[in-house]
Amino acid sequence: MSKQKEKTWLTRTKRPIVIAGPCSAESESQVIETAKRLKKTGKVDIYRAGIWKPRTRPNSFEGVGVVGLPWVKRVKEEIGFPVTVEVAKASHVEQALSFGIDILWIGARTTVNPFAVQEIADALRGVEIPVLVKNPINPDVALWVGGIERLEKAGIKEIGAIHRGFSNHGEKYYRNRPQWHIALEFRNQRPDIPLINDPSHICGRRDILQDVGQKAMDLDFDGLMIESHIDPDNAWSDAKQQITPEVLGAMITEMKLRQDYEDVIPMQGELDYLRSEINHIDDELINLLGNRMSVARKIGSHKKENNMTIYQPKRWKNIMTKGSKLAEDNSLSDEFVKSLFNAIHIESINQQEKIFKEK
Repeated sequence: MSKQKEKTWLTRTKRPIVIAGPCSAESESQVIETAKRLKKTGKVDIYRAGIWKPRTRPNSFEGVGVVGLPWVKRVKEEIGFPVTVEVAKASHVEQALSFGIDILWIGARTTVNPFAVQEIADALRGVEIPVLVKNPINPDVALWVGGIERLEKAGIKEIGAIHRGFSNHGEKYYRNRPQWHIALEFRNQRPDIPLINDPSHICGRRDILQDVGQKAMDLDFDGLMIESHIDPDNAWSDAKQQITPEVLGAMITEMKLRQDYEDVIPMQGELDYLRSEINHIDDELINLLGNRMSVARKIGSHKKENNMTIYQPKRWKNIMTKGSKLAEDNSLSDEFVKSLFNAIHIESINQQEKIFKEK
């Protein structure tokens, strides 16, 4: 375990920390039975259950509400799990605290609204309780960090972050695209905050949960939040992404845990050599891009002199078609190369626009 992990409140003793339980508390028997079976796996540290469910459509099941809190309290008292529920407003906070809930989490639809987060922060002022903050539904690191800062200003000291992916129009593979670079940028800005991955909401389906969870571990996440139900196919909400406690236990058992070894000099020797090669290639890339932009400016001058538009759609289409072929030839993902060319294209347009504005 790295020194960074030893400083965090959520991962002092183990990695990964595992938070598991049903998407929604449906009945007292379902909540208790799920907890008992999760306990038997020996892999779960914290029990979660949805009490209030913010849903997209008004006719969807929106949770049993406060009636479910005594069920979750029983899990804490009889089975011995620390328990956590989602809160979306001040009244949720007050009701959860009145039933002795150990940890609160703020969902993605709430994080996106600074007014709602501030309301929760104000309700927690003077209270000592850990709070987890899910990323907002849109890929906005500043909004995510801002939500955490609001809690810190209210005096909350034990805070964690949950990466549950981001809404993306037209997404076909994931329920919420992980966009791992956003989570890593969050970690760069707040390395002191434990970072939990939520494969359930990223995947939206069971068959790829293990792959996403393993990738989170390979990227040095601190833990996982996974939805588990005793009868997933008949769950009242998010049935496709939930797994039985036994499947969850096997999933965690099969995961490979790796260490960063940043402070172990012998382990870093070969990496240092390879990284020096990367640094050299990076220098060449920047020089090549500089040369490309120099040519782009000459093209801008030609377009200006001949009263031509900056954007040339046929040329851009040819570049993207060629980029896809280059991606395939070089074992690169098509998405990566298209993103790269898009960034280069935007910079080229900006460079040419400067030429057009010159008198």
